[in-house]
Amino acid sequence: MSSCKPVSTPVDTKAKLSGTSGNPYHDPSEYRSLAGALQYLTFTRPDISYAVQQ
Repeated sequence: MSSCKPVSTPVDTKAKLSGTSGNPYHDPSEYRSLAGALQYLTFTRPDISYAVQQ
């Protein structure tokens, strides 16, 4: 990792999310699985959590 170079990752920081817009998930288990995977990453890789929060 010490020889890696940083890279810019463009992200839309002004995106607005709404609970009423868009289509709801047809399979809630897929959403729960994704949320669980993201939660697992934040517990096992605190360096990723720190970088995202900065």
